Amino acid sequence: MNNNWKKIAASLLAVALLIPSLAVLGNNENQAQASATKSDVTIKKVVEERGAKIPKYIFLFIGDGMSYPQVQATSYYLGTTANDGDVVAEELNFMNFPVAGSAQTYDSTSFCPDSASTATSISTGNKTYSGVINMDTTLTKEYETIAEKLKKQLGYNIGVVSSVNLNHATPAAFYAHQSSRNNYYEIGLELIESNFDYFAGGALKSTTGSKKDQKVLYVLAEEAGYEVVKTQKEAEELTAKDGKAIVIAETLADSDAISYDIDAKAGEWRLADYVEKGIEVLNTNKEGFFMMVEGGKIDWACHANDAASTIQDTVAFSNAVDEAIEFYNKYPKDTLIIVTGDHETGGLTIGFAGTNYDTYLTNIENQKISYAKYDSEYVTNYKKNNANFVEVLYDIEKNFGLVPESKASSAKASTLVLTDYEYDRLYDAYLMTMNNTDKLTEEEYVLYGSYEPLTVTITHILNNKSGIDFSSYSHTGVPVPVFAIGNGAELFDGYYDNTDIYKNIVDLTKVK
Repeated sequence: MNNNWKKIAASLLAVALLIPSLAVLGNNENQAQASATKSDVTIKKVVEERGAKIPKYIFLFIGDGMSYPQVQATSYYLGTTANDGDVVAEELNFMNFPVAGSAQTYDSTSFCPDSASTATSISTGNKTYSGVINMDTTLTKEYETIAEKLKKQLGYNIGVVSSVNLNHATPAAFYAHQSSRNNYYEIGLELIESNFDYFAGGALKSTTGSKKDQKVLYVLAEEAGYEVVKTQKEAEELTAKDGKAIVIAETLADSDAISYDIDAKAGEWRLADYVEKGIEVLNTNKEGFFMMVEGGKIDWACHANDAASTIQDTVAFSNAVDEAIEFYNKYPKDTLIIVTGDHETGGLTIGFAGTNYDTYLTNIENQKISYAKYDSEYVTNYKKNNANFVEVLYDIEKNFGLVPESKASSAKASTLVLTDYEYDRLYDAYLMTMNNTDKLTEEEYVLYGSYEPLTVTITHILNNKSGIDFSSYSHTGVPVPVFAIGNGAELFDGYYDNTDIYKNIVDLTKVK
């Protein structure tokens, strides 16, 4: 009898202990549901309390591959180079926006997403697989973009600007719907069908299709009523009276994109010039306009671990934002500017083990050209002419400021003199490049990625001597900043998902 009561008592005790756990589990489920709808409720509440009119002019700037490290490294570089190497930060203008938030960037594939899926999240408020543009994970449902909604429902003029190809992933995410970001010809067709008002940036990829047997995209665009502009003079003369326009940079660099800012010649149009022209041709109707601007080569430079080119293209991106700020100052009540990134690239870090707590960012000033231009103008000739290492070292000093110990007296700073370890790394990379090794070992891939061994080793050494390091040749999973100013900016405060950027714009503009 006593044993039975003991068993009953033990059972009752177990139930008593289980009830709180069930309650906690229920609360966790409720909290999960609440967190899923929290941002939506908050947005609607703020919009209702504001009672403000719809922003007439919306600028969305996306620094591809740009997160906090890229922004901060640029700020520190500008500050220290303007102050003789002193530890001073010089803030980019958008860093002073009254609202600053953070957005997480993961997609349906990975916590380290790509540009297609993250731009889809920003433009449609939906997660999808890496490599997919504005379609769900079954690849059967298309998502309508914020740009398409504003065009159809509110009559906004729409502009899409990028420093890379106009049918590349990020710009495509505002007008196309494809199962693969590599469907360049099909994306180009959708660009034409979008009827958007202004496209500007790098050349279209795959203009005659993957088999090179399709009608040229530019011809189709002209037939659809687009003014196709391919010279800077024509771009300068472009006006709203010309109607819909596709403006392709006259000077095209790697992969037919706009030049890296570090390589651009005097007078050559930069990203800011295309934004300025976009404002001119889009600001022509009473409804207003929406412009998406991508600093795409920030990402490309980070993939290659080229800190100098990353910084200079971040400056170019900031200069483009300044054009919108100038416009905002004229129409502050009607304008909203959002500045963000789609993801971080390269695992950029301010700080390197070899320099301990020190940074020497002024060293970066010694880099005169991008990794891409060094490849095309120098490495190609090294291979063709079987250049010896002494010749290569001369070019490295001229373009990057790095010198061997034997020439230490000519160095612009003692921190630019190669150590024995660095010299050996450089020589090994030179041999790899000259031997044209196609298949890399795992160790070699970690060292060089898919880049020219010599070139990427030069930038690695200069980065490290400056107190900068990269951990990857790919994208990473860190959150990105979101800066905002103007009508509705307060909605972008806090920490949230990148899909909330779309949701905020939808609630502000009241599109369906």
